[in-house]
Amino acid sequence: MQSKAVVFTAPNEVRWMDVESPEPGDNDIVIDIHHSWISNGTEGSFLRGERLSGDEAWQPGDPMPFPMIAGYQKVGRIQSLGANITDFEIGDMVFASMSKVTGMFDNRFAGHVSPSVCDKGAVMKIPSGLDPLAVSGLVLTQVGYNCGTRSHIKPGEVAVVIGDGLVGHWAAQALKQRGAIVVMVGKHDDRLAKAANYAHIVNSPDDYGVSSFEALHLGKVQVLVETVGSVPAMYAWLHRMNRNSHIVVAGFYKPSGQVNIQTALQDFRNYEISFDLVSGATAERM
Repeated sequence: MQSKAVVFTAPNEVRWMDVESPEPGDNDIVIDIHHSWISNGTEGSFLRGERLSGDEAWQPGDPMPFPMIAGYQKVGRIQSLGANITDFEIGDMVFASMSKVTGMFDNRFAGHVSPSVCDKGAVMKIPSGLDPLAVSGLVLTQVGYNCGTRSHIKPGEVAVVIGDGLVGHWAAQALKQRGAIVVMVGKHDDRLAKAANYAHIVNSPDDYGVSSFEALHLGKVQVLVETVGSVPAMYAWLHRMNRNSHIVVAGFYKPSGQVNIQTALQDFRNYEISFDLVSGATAERM
C-alpha cells in the first residue's frame, strides 16, 4: 500500500517521499491523516542519529538508524476498517499513535505518514467538541501532565521545572493547578515568557538556574522536574531539595559506560529523595 511520509534519510536530512505501508489486516484501521504533531526533543535526537529507538541510545558500532519515519501522534479520519473491528466507523475522526510501515530502520515507529495503517489498539475516538489539531499532540501532552501530577506536593510548596519545551510547560501548568509555587528554568526568552502567568521564570546561566532561584528566596524545593536530559542539572539542584522530596525524570539520557546504581544514587538516597519515571503513556491519562 502506498503512503506519503516525512522520512529522516541520514543525519539532519529530511525528505517528503513515497513509502510502503503493509496491506491492512483484520485488526487494522486505515486513517487519512489531517495533522501530525512534532515532538521536538525525541524527533530531534532521531534526526541527529542519537537514538536506535525510544529509549535506546545509539553507540559507536551500532548501525546508523536511517531511514526512519519519526513521530508518534496524529489525528485523521478513518478510511477503512479491518473485518474484526466493530467499535469504529468509516469517517470517524480519531487519534492514533504508531503506524505500520515497511522498509525503515524501525518499522514500529512511524508518526508522520498518510494514509496510516494502525493496529486498533493505537487508535482512540476523538470526543465531539474537541479541536482535532489540539488532540494531535495527545501523547506528549499526557507526558507533561504526568510530570506535573505524579509526585506528592502540597499547596504552597516549591516545584522547579528544568526545560522550557512543551513537556516543561505542561508540567508547570499542572503543578500550578495543584497549588505549587512553580519556577521554570530555561534558555529561550520567548518560551519562558509564555510561562510568566503560572511560574517564576529563570533564564538559566551556567549553574542551571540555581543562583537565580536562590535570589527569589522561595526556600527549599519539594519537586524537581528534569525534562532536558541533564544529569549534572539534577546534581546542581540536589542541595536545594527538601528531605523526602521528589525528582521527576523525563529526559533522554545518553549512556556513559556501565552504571553502578548504588554509587549513582548514593547522594540522592542520603536526602531520601524519590524518583518518578514518567515518560510512558496510558490510555487513561490520554
